[in-house]
Amino acid sequence: MINKQLLSILACPVSKASLTLSDDETELLCTASRLAYPINDGIPVLLEEQARKIGQEEYEALTK
Repeated sequence: MINKQLLSILACPVSKASLTLSDDETELLCTASRLAYPINDGIPVLLEEQARKIGQEEYEALTK
């Protein structure tokens, strides 16, 4: 579980946009850059090379 206060100050290192927590709380999502950053043992890994690309269907669901 990631602290809500920490989440409010984190930003995507690529787009500088805010991040949202995935429903299963295993990733931080950035719709601006279409990247999902993993959370390992409660620690967000905000490295572009560790992020996965968000697919079109997932992106559309996130932006509704």
